[in-house]
Parts: sequence; C-alpha cells; structure tokens
Amino acid sequence: QVQLMESGGGLAQPGGSLRLSCAVSGISLDDYAIAWFRQAPGKEREGVSCISSHEGSDNYDYSVRGRFTISRDMAKNTAYLQMNSLKLEDTAVYTCAADRYCGGYGTGAMDYWGQGTQVTVSS
Repeated sequence: QVQLMESGGGLAQPGGSLRLSCAVSGISLDDYAIAWFRQAPGKEREGVSCISSHEGSDNYDYSVRGRFTISRDMAKNTAYLQMNSLKLEDTAVYTCAADRYCGGYGTGAMDYWGQGTQVTVSS
C-alpha cells in the first residue's frame, strides 16, 4: 500500500530552522510529485510547496518563498522540506502528499496523504 510518513517536526525559535522528512513507500518519486501542506489553528489548509518528478517544476507559496526549500532523495524515496528563518505564523501541522503531478497542489486534490507532523515556532 502507498504510505507517506512525516518526521522532523518539533519546537523551534523564531529565526530558527527545522527539516521535515516525508518517507514514501508503495510509489516511486521517479513518477510522483510530493507536496507539503500546512494547517494552522483556526485556519484552512494551505499549500506550502510542491516538487515534481520533472525538472524545473517546483512550486512555493509566497509566504515561504526564499525561506523554505523542497527537495527529494530519489535513492531513499524521501522528500524533504527545509524550513529556515521560521516565523511565529509558520506554526501549523505540516502534511506531505503525493500525486502524479503538482497540478493538484493548488487545490489540495492529491491522491495520497500522510498524517502530519506538528511544527511549533515560539519564543
């Protein structure tokens, strides 16, 4: 079965960094795009970033552009979200998701979802 499992969440100070991991099984990142979403308390889920199996197809939400970087390790079939210069408003549950393309990233219409990992930014 397809399974996505996030790790790396936790507590960080404003200006600090965290790296989230999304271990994927059942599908290959050679064929699937990985997206990161987040949902803050009292707010709707929003797309953070998506990386396609095709070159030059990365996407970032404006709120994280220049601070967050999405990447993948094909040998490990794992995607990552490097989060730098964290802000209080980055606090949310972060979830990775997979689909054939990044087209569903904008609407949240991804085929497979992880369970999420909590990221808390606090001083």
